Amino acid sequence: MLPCLNKKLFGIDCLGCGFQRAVVHLIKGNFSEAFNTYPAIYTLVLLLLFFLINIKMKFKNGKKIIITLAFINLLIIMISYFIKMKPLFIN
Repeated sequence: MLPCLNKKLFGIDCLGCGFQRAVVHLIKGNFSEAFNTYPAIYTLVLLLLFFLINIKMKFKNGKKIIITLAFINLLIIMISYFIKMKPLFIN
């Protein structure tokens, strides 16, 4: 797996840390472990699938749906990141 440059340089996880491991867990069928590793994995898969289907089928509100899914993903990623990093900020 590719190492996280942010973690190597600064010693702090980035917003994407855990994504690769979550994908491997998904491929192996460890669905709950994939979620525990990277909570946004399922919404990112949903976003990717919808994006690819929208390229082929051109849904009427496809752009709005993609933007909404991207916003939801961003929220999930940021919330889970701050929950994971909470011990660093609280003494």
